[in-house]
Amino acid sequence: MDTSRHIARRLLEVGAVKLQPRKPFTWASGLRSPIYCDNRVLLSFPSIRSEVVEALCAAAGAMDVQGVAGVATAGIPHGALLADRLSLPFIYIRSSAKAHGRQNQIEGRLTTGDRYIVVEDLISTGGSSLKAIDALRAAGGRAAAALAIFTYQLPAAQQAFEQAAVPLHTLSDYTALVEVARESGKITADEAATLAEWRSDPRAWSKNFSA
Repeated sequence: MDTSRHIARRLLEVGAVKLQPRKPFTWASGLRSPIYCDNRVLLSFPSIRSEVVEALCAAAGAMDVQGVAGVATAGIPHGALLADRLSLPFIYIRSSAKAHGRQNQIEGRLTTGDRYIVVEDLISTGGSSLKAIDALRAAGGRAAAALAIFTYQLPAAQQAFEQAAVPLHTLSDYTALVEVARESGKITADEAATLAEWRSDPRAWSKNFSA
C-alpha cells in the first residue's frame, strides 16, 4: 500500500484538507492559498485516527529515540497517541513560555540528552516545528527527527530543516494529495495545474491572485 496516497485519500474523505483553487483561503500570514489543511479533524474519526497512528508508528519504528515531543497545539494529540502506542515518555512544547505559574515552555519531564521525535500535524514553512526544536535543544534534549502527517512540500521548509540538521518525515504530501484529488474527480486538470503553480511559488501566486 502506498501510505502517502492512502493518507491523502483519508484527508480528503473527511474534509481535513480543502481545495479551493478559485476561491483561495487566507493564512494568518496574509498569504493566499488554494489549499487549507486541518488534521485535527482526523481525531473525530476513530478508525482513521487509528490508521494515522499506525502509520506514525511505522515511520518512527526505526528511529533510536527515548521520547516523543508534540508541538502545540495541533501536534499534541497525535504525538500523545504515538507515544502511548510506542510506550515512550511524552512532552509537549509551547510556542512560547507561559506568562504565569511555572512559566514553562515545555510541559512534561524532559530528560537531558534523550533523543525525541518531534511531532507536528502539518508542515508549511516549518517555522513552528523548528522553533519547538530550538526550545527542545535549549532545554537539553535532542531532536532525532521531525514527523508530521502532511507537508505542503514548500522548498523553503525543506531547506530550513536541512539547515537545522533535522531529518523530516511525513506520512503524506502535496503531490500525492493533488494526484488523488484529480483521479477522484474532486478537482479538474486546470485546477490541478493551479495547485502546482501555487506550490512552486506561493508568494508570487498569492500576489498575482490578489492583483
